[in-house]
Amino acid sequence: MYFLNDFYKRTLKFDLINKFYYVKLQKLPKLKQVILSFGCKTTEVKSIATSLLALELITKQKGILTVSRRPNLLLKIRKGNPTGCKVSLKNSSKLIFFSKNLNEVFSKTKSFEGVNVSRKAEKTVVSFIIKDILNFAELTDHYYLFNSLSNLNLSFITNSKTKEETFFLLKSLQLPIKSGK
Repeated sequence: MYFLNDFYKRTLKFDLINKFYYVKLQKLPKLKQVILSFGCKTTEVKSIATSLLALELITKQKGILTVSRRPNLLLKIRKGNPTGCKVSLKNSSKLIFFSKNLNEVFSKTKSFEGVNVSRKAEKTVVSFIIKDILNFAELTDHYYLFNSLSNLNLSFITNSKTKEETFFLLKSLQLPIKSGK
């Protein structure tokens, strides 16, 4: 965790200043938040409970259930039914999660599937899917419980203004992301 703070303060800030133009140093891009979520296709308690337990084991934080905002007749989901779970990591918990999984999970993945970049108001969101969730050491011990989990959606929220700044920031943090999209 401390090496990421030190790397950002000493190296990455200077790289960003040299590569992009900034008037104020407070406007330098930072990794603001990391969101992990599972979407369940059914409203069965077993699948939602195992997804929530997996998130809590991975992040060591309490997760919350996400509920549907409107009914979906094709999936037979009513309004207000639980459809998944998510955990939002900020501040030091974000850095602990990132530094712990940098070598374990992110290095095993060649490139992330389904990279999607969206810009909303003052933030840029880079989201992608991790298909093999059993790369997390916490979940491999209990394979029989977590072998039927769906894909893990991982979102990085930054305060960068352009996609180039966002990809430069995430690649500097050693994430295997292709900047094609």
